[in-house]
Amino acid sequence: MKNKLVSPYDERVSRVCEYINQNLNETLTLEVMSNVAAFSKYHFHRVFTAYTGMSVTKFIQLARLKRASFRLAFEKEQRIIEIALEAGFDSPEAFSRAFKRTFDQSPSEFRAEPQWPQWHTRFDFHIQPHGVKKMKVDIVEFETTKVALIEHLGSPEKVLETAGKFIQWRKETGLSPVKTSKTFGIPYSDPKTTSPEKFRWDVCGSIESDVPENRYGVKTGEIPGGRCAVIRHKGSHNNLDNSIYYVYREWLPENNEEIRDYPCFFHYINFIHEVDECELITDIYVPLK
Repeated sequence: MKNKLVSPYDERVSRVCEYINQNLNETLTLEVMSNVAAFSKYHFHRVFTAYTGMSVTKFIQLARLKRASFRLAFEKEQRIIEIALEAGFDSPEAFSRAFKRTFDQSPSEFRAEPQWPQWHTRFDFHIQPHGVKKMKVDIVEFETTKVALIEHLGSPEKVLETAGKFIQWRKETGLSPVKTSKTFGIPYSDPKTTSPEKFRWDVCGSIESDVPENRYGVKTGEIPGGRCAVIRHKGSHNNLDNSIYYVYREWLPENNEEIRDYPCFFHYINFIHEVDECELITDIYVPLK
């Protein structure tokens, strides 16, 4: 049985969330957001809260603090006061209070040692559409790619901690420069159905030569070439499942394709510490026979 289409309310609330994420530096008024949603301003708050589980004011603050947390963790050269002002706070003190209230760490504590598992608990509210929206899927020939990789073994909530180590290795060695190399993520199972101790995720960057021994545990690997279905996901990595499941649930059976014995993998076109979350671009590859 075919799934129903995405409802108008799903689309309208999602449109507001996208507008907020694209305009974090602007003044986001009730009138503007209710117009974006095409809801009466008298009902907008209730509809938004019903779909997201929080008020629009809280959603805006969380979106700004989320961006700030990535700045703190991955842009060490940026001063905390600059991050606070970008997040819409008038002073570092107000920013610090809001940040600690949200993440149980001060900005300086988070910068020194981010507690990613605690951080993840604040962002499990993303909207799940109640229907299916048509997406564009292409078939490509992926070329065999030599990569440097670091294996993350354990809780998926600590993947960003492992990614931070890989970023540091890249900066120290220059063997897989972010600007000129490709960056991949390879999940070997679904984090929603795998126990934390069995979860594996490889963080990878393309390389030209083998990786020498190092203190980070980065080693040489390879992503095999072959036919792949590829779908371009735009926006938050929290919603990657929507695109992945579309390929498995809708596209594969409709096109009589079968999957190859290799995990799906992600090619990150840009990064959360470089662009706002709404501007993220990720190509999802599903290996085909």
